[in-house]
Amino acid sequence: MTVKKIINNGADAVDEMLAGILAAHPNHLKRVEGTARSVVAVDGPRQGKVGLVIGGGSGHEPSFVGFVGRGLADGAAIGNVFASPPPDPVLECAKAVNGGAGVLFMYGNYAGDVMNFDMAAEMAAMEDIEVRTILTTDDVASAPRDRRADRRGVAGNVFVFKIAGAAADRMMDIDACEAAARKANDRTFTMGVALGPCSLPQTRKPNFELGDNEMEIGMGIHGEPGVERGPLKSANEITDQLLDKILPEMNAARGDRVAVLVNGLGATPLMELYIMMARVKERLDGEGLVIHSTLVGNYCSSLDMMGASVTLMHLDDELQTLLDHPCDCAMFRSGR
Repeated sequence: MTVKKIINNGADAVDEMLAGILAAHPNHLKRVEGTARSVVAVDGPRQGKVGLVIGGGSGHEPSFVGFVGRGLADGAAIGNVFASPPPDPVLECAKAVNGGAGVLFMYGNYAGDVMNFDMAAEMAAMEDIEVRTILTTDDVASAPRDRRADRRGVAGNVFVFKIAGAAADRMMDIDACEAAARKANDRTFTMGVALGPCSLPQTRKPNFELGDNEMEIGMGIHGEPGVERGPLKSANEITDQLLDKILPEMNAARGDRVAVLVNGLGATPLMELYIMMARVKERLDGEGLVIHSTLVGNYCSSLDMMGASVTLMHLDDELQTLLDHPCDCAMFRSGR
């Protein structure tokens, strides 16, 4: 089966998308000179401030480019669909956002990203730019608890990036920014469910198969295998299954505060995401947990995949303050 898409040539889709994003958001984003795949915030990088560079493969919009702006990321390097950006655009981002206080590299824990961002960090060091790296590892399904460092980064990126960007915008030094980001990552947990495949612009073919009445718990945002495949369940049952994996790991006490993200993977209507959110609130109320803030919608998609994920971040006073810090990005704004 060939999937219909509104594209010109699949091989050009990323560059044409980026051209459209820059045309739509000139007050937030500009291209970094000398590279086609690096963008920087118009209002963000400044002298004495820790720079924040994020990035990864295309196809997860609004991640990553949509979270570049004042109060969040200073720059983003963009790869091909589901592929890491090469080292050069990452390095150009680092140079563009460097304010003399060091630069944080933040991205999901995938082998290609680790290799290329590490190479860029080595190249930046040769230009006297200090780089610290924080990998996001919020995907509960991707490795057991005792191998947390091996987990993938998925929709929880949004919260972890937000914390790091706020810390940098408040002119905290690089040690404090790194510590806040690592704490945010350690306290962020995501589980997802897929109901149907996505298709790449180059192939326009489904990248995996699920039966008409099947779902898969824990599938990754590139179609990586999940932990359980079975018959499609009701929205409440699906949400319960996701939360039953997250809540024991979070280990929160009654009265603790959480931030919630119910994330769409690209082809799931808001109606269905809000049905899931109603169940999330019901469950968290039952656990005695206080919802401090909520995001519902597409924040880390997987092209046109049918499915959703639930993310919880276990807040403390510092994380709540940083989460509430204002940001103004091309595709995300919060605070005042």
